Amino acid sequence: MTALDWVSLAVTCGLLGYLFVALLRGDRVR
Repeated sequence: MTALDWVSLAVTCGLLGYLFVALLRGDRVR
């Protein structure tokens, strides 16, 4: 894998993790 692949992978995982946490917080608020 190249450095760009690792960066894109990290960004994708970060976005998915952020959305997952946002959904959990949203459910708790409701």
